[in-house]
Amino acid sequence: METSNKFNKKIKLIIFDQYGTIVDMQKGLTEAVIPFLKQKNWHGDPNRFVTWWRRTHFENSMIDALSKNNHTNYRIIGQNAVSYVMDRCNIQYTENEVEWLIKQIETLKPFPDVIKSLNKLRTNGYKLAILSNGDADMLNNAKQYIGFDMDYTISVQEAGYFKPHWKTYSLAVLKTKTKKENCLFVANHAFDCIGAKSFGMLTAFVDRRKRPFGHTPFQPDMNVKNFEELTNLLTRF
Repeated sequence: METSNKFNKKIKLIIFDQYGTIVDMQKGLTEAVIPFLKQKNWHGDPNRFVTWWRRTHFENSMIDALSKNNHTNYRIIGQNAVSYVMDRCNIQYTENEVEWLIKQIETLKPFPDVIKSLNKLRTNGYKLAILSNGDADMLNNAKQYIGFDMDYTISVQEAGYFKPHWKTYSLAVLKTKTKKENCLFVANHAFDCIGAKSFGMLTAFVDRRKRPFGHTPFQPDMNVKNFEELTNLLTRF
């Protein structure tokens, strides 16, 4: 892993994934569904329910990105995913309840180390951005719960594809007017780092879950356990 001053000087803009990287999606959604599932008399594991939901959402978004149809909004993908999971669990639900569950994504809180790290990165002169699969209005609504305003908040909605399609990373370069080789993309997901790396960006993998990155030629430039370690490698003070 290259962490020299020469490496750091390449980086002008740090781009973050939001869901699962900035905000704790698994924990936040699990806490939200516990009372809901209890009310529905479903006695399974709420954490597993959220895992099924997120996995189905990811699969459906990849299908959407690879299809020739028009881009489907993240919110609709999410509603279809959580509905499918409740169907599998034999949970009776209403359209309003599905909409409420997806709304909880907008209220997710950041991981404990995130805000301090973002402030330190900004103090050290880096421009900061979000590039997310979330819809533009969802990302805007989430700002009050995250408590930090990035220099740029970019939704893939404008690109018309979900990450890791190359056009999403190209959109970030276009919107920020930053050369791709001067961008560091940060994500908790290997697929997102692979997408950014194959496009030509530097990448940092935040390995909170202590999982192997995988056998791919597009290995991350930095592999860190959390935002604190990332920030310490990128800052001087």
